[in-house]
Amino acid sequence: MRTRLASILLFVTVAGTAQTLPPPQLVSVSQGKAPVVDGDLKEWGVAGWSKIAIKPAVDKTERSKLGLEPEDKNFTGSITVELKALAAGGMLYIAARWPDDAADIDFRPWEWRGGKYSESAKRDDMFAMRFPLEGEFDRSMLSGKSYKADVWLWSAGRSNPAGLAEDMTHTVTTRHMEDVAEYQVHGVGTVYIRKQKDAGKPVYRNLRPPKEKTLERLPSVELTRTAEGSIADVAAKGVWHEGHWNLELARKLNTGYADDAVFRSGQKVSAQIAVFNRSSDEHKSVSEIFVLDFGAGK
Repeated sequence: MRTRLASILLFVTVAGTAQTLPPPQLVSVSQGKAPVVDGDLKEWGVAGWSKIAIKPAVDKTERSKLGLEPEDKNFTGSITVELKALAAGGMLYIAARWPDDAADIDFRPWEWRGGKYSESAKRDDMFAMRFPLEGEFDRSMLSGKSYKADVWLWSAGRSNPAGLAEDMTHTVTTRHMEDVAEYQVHGVGTVYIRKQKDAGKPVYRNLRPPKEKTLERLPSVELTRTAEGSIADVAAKGVWHEGHWNLELARKLNTGYADDAVFRSGQKVSAQIAVFNRSSDEHKSVSEIFVLDFGAGK
């Protein structure tokens, strides 16, 4: 059992805040020729892009209410992500473009300091999408609503070299669960959150450093080169160019795995995105829930 306020979440917004939100933004899923998932967005053209606003997941007032330290690690801020979606050949393709001052691809490398290797605080850039699987899907993980979400997590230094995004599920509930993160939320009670990678062979594995010095810096992860199964069913490739990340993601409309969202023609599916600029946990920027319209592109 782990009770903590510092978040390991991908999507956190304050609970219990009375807000009047506009209707979800619609993003049309067009029909067309399948693009090559290589991070080059030229195939997507210049028209039809949706602009998705994102902002820090937990602002200054919200952090105070949650008992969190003042924010000093969100380097994304409030930006606009350009997004486009396409269905072709039984696949869903997503293209995303957002501003970033640099391509951060190091993930906590081991650095030689004081006669030993210590893990650096450096982190790689990340992009995440999530979709409802069951329950009352909500923009917040701390609202008190119980739901499960399908999450695609692309990381610039870990999954990108493999041409993949990690597939996982998040379970959010007020019902007691063991060995998960717990959050005490005013007006809600205890919220339990489990972040779990989907089944299969992982994309990468963690590395431990040697006791003796070899190089000044050593990687903390390495590709397995054998990734397969539900965890590895999202193809993804990001390319940083002239102050922007250009990212493409692709997955079967129906993978056949129970831990994956199913997309169908004519359907409308809720979705949410997050951007991490060399940061993690609650130090990210997120969107409101928007809707992928699989019927609009006909």
